[in-house]
Amino acid sequence: MTFHGQPTLRFLGAAGTVTGSRYLVEWANRRILIDCGLFQGFKQLRRRNRKPFQVRPGTIDTVLLTHAHLDHSGYLPALIHAGFRGRVLSTPATKELCGLILPDSGHLQEEEAKYARRKQYSEHKKPTPLYTLKDAQAALEQFDTVSFNERIDLGDGIRAEFIPAGHLLGAAQIRLTINGTTVHFSGDLGHAKDPMMRAPVPFGGADVLVCESTYGNRKHPDIDPEAELAPVLKRVFARGGAVLIPSFAVGRAQGLMYHVARLMKRDEIPFAPVYLNSPMAVDATEIYHRHHEEHHVSWEDCVNMFRVAKRVNSVEQSKELNTRRGPMIIISASGMLTGGRILHHLVSFGGDRRNAIILSGFQAGGTRGASLAGGARNLRIFGQEHRIEAEVVQLETFSGHADADEILSWMGAAAPPRMTYLTHGEPEAADTLRRRVAHELGRNVRVPEHLETIRLDAPK
Repeated sequence: MTFHGQPTLRFLGAAGTVTGSRYLVEWANRRILIDCGLFQGFKQLRRRNRKPFQVRPGTIDTVLLTHAHLDHSGYLPALIHAGFRGRVLSTPATKELCGLILPDSGHLQEEEAKYARRKQYSEHKKPTPLYTLKDAQAALEQFDTVSFNERIDLGDGIRAEFIPAGHLLGAAQIRLTINGTTVHFSGDLGHAKDPMMRAPVPFGGADVLVCESTYGNRKHPDIDPEAELAPVLKRVFARGGAVLIPSFAVGRAQGLMYHVARLMKRDEIPFAPVYLNSPMAVDATEIYHRHHEEHHVSWEDCVNMFRVAKRVNSVEQSKELNTRRGPMIIISASGMLTGGRILHHLVSFGGDRRNAIILSGFQAGGTRGASLAGGARNLRIFGQEHRIEAEVVQLETFSGHADADEILSWMGAAAPPRMTYLTHGEPEAADTLRRRVAHELGRNVRVPEHLETIRLDAPK
């Protein structure tokens, strides 16, 4: 269906929250979904994953993915299980990374549902996964790849272009042209000074801009990431402690290994074993080797990054790690402590004040990571309360997102759109950025409502 015969945009996710990116464009009986992310964090947001999709999945023609992170791609297996039969278009690196992330997500959901049934800590008598490993593998069959800056015909006069966004291997901004109207989706914009990824291509202009606002109320400190990381590792190692680093397996884990390898090579921190307890992160590191054109890490540093950590593959090896003591570093998913092997390590090491938990990225509201960053010292894990005595450190220099100043600079490279919509940010971050866009750039801007529909030819 179309809105008065004109192209429309529905905000099905990431409106008023930093998760669940989903934008539905409708025109001439075509339905195109930009991003298909999982809702994470607060329970009322996670419950949205279980609700029927807002339109019948079988009526969606194409899904365009900005990048591989779960809050942008993680609902795809559920959408396909529910009847979506169209193409999923992404860059080659995004397809490769989704080949790791989506099956891992399905497997983890199956394992967590089994564990919850066995331990009887779920509110449901028979907890079930949102989707399975098999569903995720089926989703990968519907992927087709497109190159950066290639103009793709989606039918009925709709064209799409994927433009480098930095942030992560394969990450793209997506620009759609529909019936003469252009709408630009920023995706997640990379940090201009990211030590690994190249900076995002500046905004080229559009009638409507949909822009992320994750760090809309913050500015990244102007210090070297290694200068921030080294003192933490040195003091924890000095007291014989273990360092737990919950990390996104794709992007953040590689950045951490890159910096740790450089610090150890220069003898700026004592040598200690580093364990990468995420088979997915190991495989993702190999993908970084295959896509040197998207980052500026030298071949030598890329090899050293790969070699610095001992890979932990099996569940038995992971359990054995919990019997060890420091000094050592354990890097394990997930980055916001929402699930995975890191939770078992948190139970084993979190109660000892010699140890440390390093939070290295954005912590969405409602996650255990956000609770720790906010000062909480009791966490509910696997249905039980656990006291956290370990030192908690929030790193400020490891974000893969542009900060507020960088977003404004990126926007300012082009003439003002008719309207800018700020999404993918917590309410305070989105509203702070809204005020700055309005007052400093003098642009029409607002934060859309969840499930709101707007006309692209006459945005309100």
